[in-house]
Amino acid sequence: MLDQIRIVLVNTSHTGNMGSAARAMKTMGLTQLVLVDPQALPDDNAFALAAGASDVLANARIVPTLDDAIADCGLVIGTSARSRTLSWPMLDPREAGEKSVVEGMQHPVALVFGRERTGLTNDELQKCHYHVAIPANPDYSSLNLAMAVQTLCYEVRMRWLQGQAAEPEDEMAYPSAAQLEGFYQHLEQTLMKTGFIADDHPGHVMSKLRRLFNRARPEAAELNILRGILTSVQKARVPD
Repeated sequence: MLDQIRIVLVNTSHTGNMGSAARAMKTMGLTQLVLVDPQALPDDNAFALAAGASDVLANARIVPTLDDAIADCGLVIGTSARSRTLSWPMLDPREAGEKSVVEGMQHPVALVFGRERTGLTNDELQKCHYHVAIPANPDYSSLNLAMAVQTLCYEVRMRWLQGQAAEPEDEMAYPSAAQLEGFYQHLEQTLMKTGFIADDHPGHVMSKLRRLFNRARPEAAELNILRGILTSVQKARVPD
């Protein structure tokens, strides 16, 4: 089941962090590493720091965008250490480990980590169902990338060791990230055509709607109903 949970590193700048993250993963039994638009490819330094986890690093999938990394995932959790203007459903590391293992029985799960200095962008965080923050010492909360990966991988392993969760029923299946993104695009197009949002300023409203639907976690069948409603609205609208 642990092979259903992937670690996604976005735009990593230091190759050593890739190797250290691979080592942190393997010690906890995780092997699926995805590098999104890395600033450099894994080099000798990365493999040296990977130590006995060079296989995890060598088999890492390299993709150009976060969308490519999470397209088939039914659960996406993004790490965030900063307070954001738009609040989002939050988890602590233990809750993130719990959800990852339970939902990993049903579909791929992604734990997403941002850039060493600036983390994930707001747009990237809005592609996540939940955000997770590590409750470090507020007087010195600086965790390097590999430490953050190790913390979440540990929580995943501890939950996995408690025993695998019962497999969810088929009707509780959640849509993939790609299916959700398709819904958001469909929703935005429909709201533009009805005049509910302006063509040149859709961002603020769409951000709030993304938060609403991410919080609601519609099932795949429910998402199909919503898309059917949008299609019906588009067909029923009288042309200008």
